[in-house]
Amino acid sequence: MSLDLLAVLTAFGLIFLAELPDKTMFASLAMGTRMRPLYVWFGTSTAFVVHVAIAVGAGSLIGLLPDWSVRLVSAILFGLGAFLLLRGGGDDEEDGNAGGAGTVTGFLPVWTTAFTAVFISEWGDLTQITTANLAATNGALPTAIGAAAALMSVSALALLVGRFIARRVPLRTVQRIGGVCMLGLAVWSLIEVFAG
Repeated sequence: MSLDLLAVLTAFGLIFLAELPDKTMFASLAMGTRMRPLYVWFGTSTAFVVHVAIAVGAGSLIGLLPDWSVRLVSAILFGLGAFLLLRGGGDDEEDGNAGGAGTVTGFLPVWTTAFTAVFISEWGDLTQITTANLAATNGALPTAIGAAAALMSVSALALLVGRFIARRVPLRTVQRIGGVCMLGLAVWSLIEVFAG
């Protein structure tokens, strides 16, 4: 059994860029200022793995359809993702106060708070839709590995250097880069539909 490294890297890159300007990054940052960051990371990572499993399962079912229809659905979903990222309002900074006002201590309370915050907020999120889309076209295992690694990396990045990034790199720039990448994938998927 060989793993498609390009599919892993594609999933990682797209999901990483799409998740950077997301509210979950700010929620992780905010929780990390009031709670033990490692415990927060375990909670957010667990929630991300559950969401990736659900998205990959949905994508695998989509993958059972005829190839041209999967490519067409992929093009539409990538186009939608590009639209959402390119028109993004950049107002997710206001969501950074998730996680409560007090300090939470102890592994289980912190893990539960972080897991619940991410698990609820990620339903129907752009990254979940993108993960399902990639699983349908690039395979379940490489997509799951790439997407989970990207989501966990963004959470870790937010916890470690989130304030630095927020001050130095405009989130609008990150959104635009992710949007252009998704637009390119939408066009590529459409080309495959008509050339295939």
